[in-house]
Amino acid sequence: MMNNCYDLLPDLCDEYPNEVCVFEAQFQHYGKHQVFFGQAVTVKCFEDNSVVKALVNTPGNGRVIVVDGGGSMRRALLGDMLAEAAVANGWAGLVINGCIRDVTTINTLNIGVKALGTTPIKTEKRNIGDQDICIRFSGVNIKPNDWIYADQNGVLVSEKQLSITS
Repeated sequence: MMNNCYDLLPDLCDEYPNEVCVFEAQFQHYGKHQVFFGQAVTVKCFEDNSVVKALVNTPGNGRVIVVDGGGSMRRALLGDMLAEAAVANGWAGLVINGCIRDVTTINTLNIGVKALGTTPIKTEKRNIGDQDICIRFSGVNIKPNDWIYADQNGVLVSEKQLSITS
């Protein structure tokens, strides 16, 4: 059973040193959930959140959307309306290699979000992007259905579900 402590990642790294990969980026934390985890649904897009918009409007079933936005700081891949849709549809959280906007609203929502930062500029919808592919950013490979764990210490990925035994 997963421990709901706020320092989950240090415990997982101690217990599974050869089974976890820690994201190198120092993501900023947004949303009310300080700790979140679930199986990854991967997205690769650049300054176009069309795939993210479609995905948050589908059943999340406690999964985590992991978005490789190419590290762009110019366009927000998530805003308040998409975050609200993610909450309504049961997504556990999002990890975004890029920016978000509408932070004041997102910080009131029952979801966890990790992103590089913020920008007020939205994306253009050009329907460009891929879902459920292997992606790599922040020194980590992420495959669809890998397990993502996030807390205030960072983000990590594992090929299997992890639990704390001690």
